[in-house]
Amino acid sequence: MYICNKQFLNLAYMITLNKLKAASIFSVLSLLSFQGNAQELTKYVDPFIGTGGHGHTYPGATVPFSLVQLSPDNGKGGWDWVSGYHISADSIAGFSHMHLSGTGIGDWLDIAIMPLVSPKYQHQLDTRVKFDHQNEQASPGYYSVKLQNGIQAELTATERVGYHRYQFPQGSEATIRLDLNHAYNWDKPTKTAIRILNDSTAVGYRYSTGWANKQHVYFAIRFSKPFAKYLLNGNKTMDKDVELELKQGMSASLAPNAQFIFADSNPVELKVALSTSNEEKALAALQEIPSWNFQAVKANAEAKWEKELGKIKVVSSDERLKKIFYSALYHTAVSPTLYSDQDGAYKNYKGEVHSMANGGQRYTLFSLWDTFRALKPLFTITQADRYTDMLNSMLAFYDENGLLPVWDLSTFETNTMTGYHAIPVLADAILKDWPGLDQERAYKAMLGSAFQKIREVPAYIEYGYVPQDVNGGSVTKTLEYAFDDYCISLVAKKLGKTADYEAFTKRAKNYQHHFDPKSGFMRAKLKDGSFVEPFDPFYSEHDFDKSQYIEGNAWQHSFFVPHDVRGLANLFPKKDGLDKMLDKLFAAPSYMTGENKSPDASGFIGQYAHGNEPSHHIAYMYSYLGKPWKTQEKVRTILDSMYHDRPDGYAGNEDAGQMSAWAVWSMMGLYPASPVNGEYVFGSPSLDGAHISMPSGKTFSIVVKNNSPKNVYIKSVRLDGKIYNKSYIRHSDMLNGGTLEFLMSDKPNKKFGKHKKNQPTSMEN
Repeated sequence: MYICNKQFLNLAYMITLNKLKAASIFSVLSLLSFQGNAQELTKYVDPFIGTGGHGHTYPGATVPFSLVQLSPDNGKGGWDWVSGYHISADSIAGFSHMHLSGTGIGDWLDIAIMPLVSPKYQHQLDTRVKFDHQNEQASPGYYSVKLQNGIQAELTATERVGYHRYQFPQGSEATIRLDLNHAYNWDKPTKTAIRILNDSTAVGYRYSTGWANKQHVYFAIRFSKPFAKYLLNGNKTMDKDVELELKQGMSASLAPNAQFIFADSNPVELKVALSTSNEEKALAALQEIPSWNFQAVKANAEAKWEKELGKIKVVSSDERLKKIFYSALYHTAVSPTLYSDQDGAYKNYKGEVHSMANGGQRYTLFSLWDTFRALKPLFTITQADRYTDMLNSMLAFYDENGLLPVWDLSTFETNTMTGYHAIPVLADAILKDWPGLDQERAYKAMLGSAFQKIREVPAYIEYGYVPQDVNGGSVTKTLEYAFDDYCISLVAKKLGKTADYEAFTKRAKNYQHHFDPKSGFMRAKLKDGSFVEPFDPFYSEHDFDKSQYIEGNAWQHSFFVPHDVRGLANLFPKKDGLDKMLDKLFAAPSYMTGENKSPDASGFIGQYAHGNEPSHHIAYMYSYLGKPWKTQEKVRTILDSMYHDRPDGYAGNEDAGQMSAWAVWSMMGLYPASPVNGEYVFGSPSLDGAHISMPSGKTFSIVVKNNSPKNVYIKSVRLDGKIYNKSYIRHSDMLNGGTLEFLMSDKPNKKFGKHKKNQPTSMEN
C-alpha cells in the first residue's frame, strides 16, 4: 500500500461536483417526467427467460446496448454460469457491472459490489448469501432481491452507471464491499487499484485477462452518504490507496478489496460509473445520474425500454406469445455493448486512445458467427439511430488491428468460431445503402479478410476448399467462406468492380468441392482431393482442431449454402434430392455419436438442432425449392417447441441476441434466410399481426387472418390489398410502408410460391 498523488483526481472530483449541482434541477425534472409515462410493453418482458437450461442470459438491470449490465452473480464457475447467474443457484456472491448475454464462454463480471450486515476483518472472504427466488424480481432496467440475511437489494442503471439501493435489517452495521478479485471462468485480474478520494467517493481500475486476454475498466463509486470508516483488504488503515500488479505466479486472490462502513444505515445508495479510458472519465460519467432519486432513474430506464420495444407492436390474444416475443425483442437489444465514453473516446486493449468520428460511439461484443444470420439484419429495421456506429465500430477495429473482427470482446480479437462474418453484416448494410457508412472503406476492409494470411484462408484460396489435413473444422470453414465471398461479390457488383465480382462469384461456388453426390452430405476432403474416411453423418467432435464440422455434425452443416440453395439442389443426382434430404433431416433419429460430442448442438427435431446457429436457416430452404408450405409447417413446429415463457425458454445458448432474433422474425412470419440480399422469406406467423416502425419513418404492418395453432399454412398473401404471389418480401418494399396480409389455413396451398419467379433469390436461377 502507498499513497498516490491525487491532485488531478481531486480537481476532477470538484469540477464534476459543481457540474452536478448546476445540472441537477433540470436533470431531475427530466428524469421525473418519465414517471408519468404509461408502461405498456415492458410488462411482457421476463428477464429470467434464458437464465435456465443452457440459455446463459442474466436477469439484472441494464438499458439498451449499454456499457453497464448490473446483475447478480451466484459465485459459481462453469459453462452454465458464463453470464454469472443461473436460475438453479440459491446464492448470490455479488452484483457486478459487466455481463455477457447468452455466450458460450465466460468473461467480464467486473467491479463487484456486495452488501454485508457487518464488516469482515479479513482479506479473502466467501461472500455468498442464500436467497429464495420467490423474493426476487426483474423487469427491464430493474432487479431486486431480498437476501436470507435480511438485506434488500435493488438495482437500476443508465448507459454507464449502475445505481444500487440497499436496505439493511435492524441491528446491522451496514457495509458495502468492493471486490476487484471477483472472477469466474476464464477471467482473472492482472493489475488493480482502489483510491479513496473523500468520505463518499472512491475510484480505481481493474485490468484483467480472460477470453479477451487484455481488458481494462475504470470506475468511480459515489455513496449517498458519508461512510464512517473503511477497510482495505480487511484491515483498518489510514492509507487512501491500494494498487497492485499481479505478476506471474502471484495469486489473483491478492487483488484488493475495500469495505465501506456506515453509521447511518438505511438506505445506503451508491452509483458506480464505468469508463474504458481512465478514472477521470469514470468520475465524469457520474453525471448521467445527477441526483439521488432511485425511482426516477428506474423510471427512466423503463422508458428507454418502452421506446425500444415500441418499435414493433404486435397483435395477439395469447398473452404467453406476447411475453415470448417481447422477451426476445428485449434480448436483441442488449448487445453489442457500448465501449466508449460519452464523448466517443476510448482506450483499446493495446492502450491506444482513440475517438470515433463525427461524435459516434464505439461498440464491442460482436458475436458475429451467431448474429450475422438474423440479429444484424434485424438491426437494419430496429436500430436506425445506432447501427451506423456499430458498423463503424467494426471498421475502427479494422483500422486498429488490420482485419475486421471475428469475435470482438473489449476490442480484443478472441478469434472464436469460423468464417469472416463481419463481411455479410457490412455487405447487407452497403446493399441497403445504410447512411454514414463509407462503402469504399468498408469494401477495402472486406478484401482484407478475404485475403488474410491466417485462419486457413491461404489453403482455401489454393485448393478451393479447406483440406482437413491442413486444420480441423474444414467443412464448416469452406461453406462459410463461400457464403462470405458471395457477399463480397454482391458489393463488388454494386461498386462497379467487375473483375472482383467475377472472382468472388467463382469463390462463392467453392461449397461444391465438399459435396458427396452418393451420400448427399458435405464431407471433409484431404489435400489430394479424396474424402476423409470413415464417414458417419451423426458423428460430432467438439475439439475444433479435430472436428470436421464446428459444434455439430454433417447433418446440421451440410445445408449451409444460403446464397445458392438451388445451386445446391442441382448437385443432387436425382430430382428433388435436396427436398428429400431436408425431409430426412427433420425425421432422422435425434442422437449424435462420438466420445466428445459438442454440447452446443441442442434443441433437436430429428437432426435439425435449433439450439445452435448453423440450423437457423434450414427450415426456410424449402421455399427456394418451390415448396414454401413445408417451410411453414416446420417453422411453426420450431416456434411451438423451442420457445417458452420460462427460464429454460431457449433451446440452447441465446448467443448475444441471435436465438431471440430468430423468434422475433419468425413469429412475425419473416426470416432473412440469406442474410445479405435484403429478402425476407415467409414462414408461418404465430402472431396475429405486427406494426413495424421502419427506418424510413413509415410503418409496415403485418395482418394475419384466420390464425390458430392448427392453421399453420399460408393460403394466400396480399400486399396493400393486391394479390401477392412471391414467397418472400424485400426490405426495400417494407421501407415504403404498407400492409402485408396473410390468410392462414389448416391445409397447405401447394401452388403458392411454386413457380421459380416467385421464389427467393438463389445464386443459380
